[in-house]
Amino acid sequence: MKNELSGFGTALLFIIAGIFFMVVALFTSSLLRPARPNVEKLATYECGEDIQGYAWGRFNVRFYLVALIFILFEVELIFLFPWAVVFGQKALLKASPTWGRIALIEMTIFTFLLVLGLAYVWAKGYLSWVKPQPKTEPFESPVPQQLYDKINEKYVKKLG
Repeated sequence: MKNELSGFGTALLFIIAGIFFMVVALFTSSLLRPARPNVEKLATYECGEDIQGYAWGRFNVRFYLVALIFILFEVELIFLFPWAVVFGQKALLKASPTWGRIALIEMTIFTFLLVLGLAYVWAKGYLSWVKPQPKTEPFESPVPQQLYDKINEKYVKKLG
């Protein structure tokens, strides 16, 4: 009788070792990390930026138009790559020169349509960017300013 592991046994040992390592790492980190939640730490933006307006604010339509135009031209460029690779193989062109000419004409038409689309988008003014003026509504923090000052004093004393 052999005492060797099969391929599945080895994979099972790696899975068990991975799960064990993950559990040990999470347990160790829970013991070592500080757990001192406060109002500042639990705020939406811990970086200190004040919230302006609502999260459901309106965006300018130009964001979506530029994104759609970008995706359109990127997808069309993806079609250009395989053609360039195949067309670049000289052995294929020597084997059938007629197909090489047909492929060149097809890609010339495709590229012309791309340029025509770019000219249309440019003429319509979709590529010119006008920075919209933000419309922010006043926001009052539910946390009083005195509490912020108290927290800041406490941390200044710890750091100082």
